[in-house]
Amino acid sequence: MKKVLKVLGYLLLIIVVLLAGLITYVKMALPNVGPAENLTVELTPERIARGKYLAHSVTVCMDCHSTRDWSKFSGPLVPNTLGKGGEKFDQTFGFPGVYYSKNITPAGIKDYTDGELYRAITTGVNRKGEALFPVMPYHYYGRMDPEDIKSIIAYIRTLTPIENSVLASKSDFPMNIIINTIPAKANPEKIPSKDNKIEYGRYMTNASGCAECHTRVDKGQIIEEFKFSGGREFRLSVGEIVRSANITPDMETGIGKWNREYFVSRFKAYSDSAGYVPQPVTPGAFNTVMPWTMYSNMTEEDLSAIFEYLQSLKPIRNSVVKFTPAGS
Repeated sequence: MKKVLKVLGYLLLIIVVLLAGLITYVKMALPNVGPAENLTVELTPERIARGKYLAHSVTVCMDCHSTRDWSKFSGPLVPNTLGKGGEKFDQTFGFPGVYYSKNITPAGIKDYTDGELYRAITTGVNRKGEALFPVMPYHYYGRMDPEDIKSIIAYIRTLTPIENSVLASKSDFPMNIIINTIPAKANPEKIPSKDNKIEYGRYMTNASGCAECHTRVDKGQIIEEFKFSGGREFRLSVGEIVRSANITPDMETGIGKWNREYFVSRFKAYSDSAGYVPQPVTPGAFNTVMPWTMYSNMTEEDLSAIFEYLQSLKPIRNSVVKFTPAGS
């Protein structure tokens, strides 16, 4: 019996040593995505204009890195807060920690080289070599055309500097260890031809991060088998819950019965050109985290391509309860 206990003791010691070694490796050697590229982005008018379009209407960087007015429908951006950061994403939203969006105005990124910004956006590693939790969906951005990422960098370099000291993000255990395994090297692609609507639509859908909100999550990470089928929960002001829609082409629970014109019109109804003015919302009443007023300024061509791609997906039957009042 003593011999058996001795053997078990040795095995336990070996397991502890191996586990400690693994944790040390993850904490010390990862993330490992390589050094930041020696990169200089030219601030040409064309590049800045493309970056503005992407940051406001496609990748919607301004959504998380600015302040949104939740007293109005869809939380439109508060004037004079573009890029200031400080928005909080915590356990209430299903995240394994407390994360704050960074200040991406020139005041917040003045110490970043263009290469360091490119690495942060596309791999999830900051200038200090630390892992970022993918509240910012860098896995999607890492698949974008490098020219589009450079255009975003060019645009944010032109934002009005705002001095805003943002709190440090903090992961709960064990995510504070696991987080180092999440960043990955970028796998960029060129923008497909617009003539190939499904492929171009796939690119724009990825850039827009549609899957991120329209998929249920586990510990802040989307569940791949339910991709685009909706149901992700978002808690609002007083505890009410809004859930994302199923945007697969399921005929009963998704958008299988929609046509292109209706899909585009759903977005364009919230645009400035349509005369839309965000309406006040009483605390506890229905609201949405979907930034309609931002996506509404996407071109009809890009919205149409996204629709064509979504219609090509496998239908997933998932009936979503859109809204649950607080206390229900």
